[in-house]
Amino acid sequence: MDVMSHSSTFLLPGNDHSSSVTYALVVLNQRLPRFTPILWNHAQVRVCADGGANRLFDEMPLLFPRDDAIDVRHRYKPDIIKGDMDSIRTEVLDFYTNLGTKVVDESHDQDTTDLRKCVAYVRDLAPNLDKSNLCILVAGALGGRFDHEAGNINVLYRFSTIRIILLSDDCLIYLLPRTHHHEIHIQSSVEGPHCGLIPIGMTSVSTTTTGLQWDLTNTEMRFGDMVSTSNLVQGEKITVQSSSDLLWTISIKM
Repeated sequence: MDVMSHSSTFLLPGNDHSSSVTYALVVLNQRLPRFTPILWNHAQVRVCADGGANRLFDEMPLLFPRDDAIDVRHRYKPDIIKGDMDSIRTEVLDFYTNLGTKVVDESHDQDTTDLRKCVAYVRDLAPNLDKSNLCILVAGALGGRFDHEAGNINVLYRFSTIRIILLSDDCLIYLLPRTHHHEIHIQSSVEGPHCGLIPIGMTSVSTTTTGLQWDLTNTEMRFGDMVSTSNLVQGEKITVQSSSDLLWTISIKM
């Protein structure tokens, strides 16, 4: 079985587009993480999901209190606003439209979430984007209404062949598909030590790890019994192999 390698270098300052990873950023309608400017600088395309444009407009200037708010909004202009357009305020839509942001109105589609619409756009339609090693960062994906969080986690499973990382101020979440063994390289300056491995939707008959405070050895995990929460990373590399898809989550300490 092939090994899939993971690293949260997108949390580190820099704007290195020579990286082998191509990053896209999707902004949702929850509070922006304080490190959103770092994510923005790593991304080669930036998409706001409907009301995520309100968050960008309102909250990005708060991250630069010494700068003029209008200047900040011009610097951090999304490439695309996409969704069912039921949340974005008129003045925000007009502001970004006047700056040249593309608007994709999918109000006809009420069967998919705004995040799913944005991921599909990045996967299929985003121009001039190298998708051979694509990673989609999702800011404002956690916190607020639990049904929204559950819908965002569902998108990880819906697009299990694409690397999608859900981010909040406090933690990140991504899927570890059962089709691979996984090596997770820890950026200890910005993440950890608290972590978890959580099966959603099916029992993990057997999960084995290395590098955790409480490693698993052919361990069965399922809801209603044991799941690996409140674990701790012990080193710079974690390995995971499992009979089912697992969610990996780790705390962020920036």
